Amino acid sequence: MSRVKCKVCRRLGESICGREKCAFKNRPFPPGKPIAERKHRSMVTEYGIQLKEKQKLRRTYGVSEKQFQAYVHKSTGEEGSPVDHLFENLERRLDNVVYRLGLAMNRTQARQMVSHGHFVIGKRKITIPSYRVSTGEIITIREGSRKSPLFLSATEKLNKHGAPAWLSTDPVKLTAEVKGVPKYDKNELGFNVQSVIEFYSR
Repeated sequence: MSRVKCKVCRRLGESICGREKCAFKNRPFPPGKPIAERKHRSMVTEYGIQLKEKQKLRRTYGVSEKQFQAYVHKSTGEEGSPVDHLFENLERRLDNVVYRLGLAMNRTQARQMVSHGHFVIGKRKITIPSYRVSTGEIITIREGSRKSPLFLSATEKLNKHGAPAWLSTDPVKLTAEVKGVPKYDKNELGFNVQSVIEFYSR
């Protein structure tokens, strides 16, 4: 599975799998023949740029095309900036929050951790990675999961990892609280979400 994901990273021209040993770092060119050996040089069109940005964003958060289209449709139907809404909806996924807290090496591992029931919100065990966290909700590592090898160094991870400003952590209690709204910054995050919205507006 990791080799397949790294092939996607190489095709997109960026490491998005979250693995330290991503193949793109050693082979920063698309799969197949080296560009110099190819007979035809591909032209990058506006559509191609938008498609690449869409694939990069979708693959980064690990959602299916159907799910991603639903996020875009929901975001464009709300008042305000669809760019901000799309980014916020993706960031508020529980699996992404677990990753942002530094409890998982990548979003794939975070998704598995959520699916296996390691987290509680309020008094409910949540096993749905796409669960949308709301401001004021407190995410806790389930009591029965704290002795798992996955969480033996959870306090250290929460202390060392710099969580985004909209999340507040308590390394002692092994909890995190949603304090605000994720803010989209193109320069900081490297995603051109506007291109993604334009892709689906065709």
